Amino acid sequence: MELRRLGKSELEIAPLVLGGNVFGWTADEKTSFAILDAFVDGGFNAIDTADVYAAWTPAGAGASETVLGAWFKQSGKRDKVVLATKLGMEMGEGKKGLSAAYMVEAVEASLKRLQTDRIDLYQSHRDDPDTPLEETAEAFDRLVKAGKVRVIGS
Repeated sequence: MELRRLGKSELEIAPLVLGGNVFGWTADEKTSFAILDAFVDGGFNAIDTADVYAAWTPAGAGASETVLGAWFKQSGKRDKVVLATKLGMEMGEGKKGLSAAYMVEAVEASLKRLQTDRIDLYQSHRDDPDTPLEETAEAFDRLVKAGKVRVIGS
């Protein structure tokens, strides 16, 4: 599979990214695992999800990340994947946005659900009009320097 550099980062991805929106609700764990295995075994390597995916279902927010984390643990394929996830949308109980304090809380929750020590591409799902852009940019920078995130996007 021909890999392509993602922007100016060191990340290299296949030309097709698998969106994980359906994991944990329309695709149960068994089906999700089969899709993920086929995708990676087919030579593809980039998977995109978000902390909010499945918030609108009984499974609840974080279900997609939870399924991916279970798959990483079961398959041992974490190092074969460029993992992208997002933050910033309403997660319930006032958890949303791009404030520095919330971003630290959100990345830790995503890492726990994903059962990994790093996120390859961490993106803001939307703008946060209540938080200065400088605060958000500095928080992203601190997450990269801490090794929790490799590169950022918005």
